[in-house]
Amino acid sequence: MFQLPPATAINKPLYKKAVFEKFNLKATERDRFDADISRMALVARVSTATVPALTKGKEIEGFYVLQVTLKRKDYDSKNILMLQKLIPQKIVFALLYEDKTQFCIFYTRLQQSEWMPTDEAAIPLQGLSLDDVWNNIVATIGGLDAQAEESIEEQIIHREQREKLLRQIESLEKQCRTEKQTRKKYELHQQIIKLKEELK
Repeated sequence: MFQLPPATAINKPLYKKAVFEKFNLKATERDRFDADISRMALVARVSTATVPALTKGKEIEGFYVLQVTLKRKDYDSKNILMLQKLIPQKIVFALLYEDKTQFCIFYTRLQQSEWMPTDEAAIPLQGLSLDDVWNNIVATIGGLDAQAEESIEEQIIHREQREKLLRQIESLEKQCRTEKQTRKKYELHQQIIKLKEELK
């Protein structure tokens, strides 16, 4: 399963009813959850007991892989965040839709990989300690660089700032195209130039 060692395999179904009862969900929230998710199961546990070559980390003693079979590809990420709150453990989510898989992991916010063919989907166990392995998984799923001088957290913050700047630029460019007054158009153009400088 996801190219993990056979010793990590478990099969522990997680029932929707348990999720609904734990969160005391309103009918609309239950419907939203039910519209996205078909079934769930904990399929792997990575720890020093299941992968003896790894040493216990300072922060990470182990993590689970939760396989979530989706009813639709454009799922609501709030449902995944709710599952993260339900299970007070480190979790890698493997979201399955038809023959495709997307990995998600919560690290400051939800990090999501690209969709890939399920038979090619792999969770890499790179590193000597569980802390290293976890950081490398976060980096792989989030499209970050685990070897960079910046920490994973700093990279996430910078990426969010960059995405915010790009949204601002897009919004100003839209305004600029529709603006009739020359002076106002010039001011918008100057703001765009300034924001593009910040991007560099």
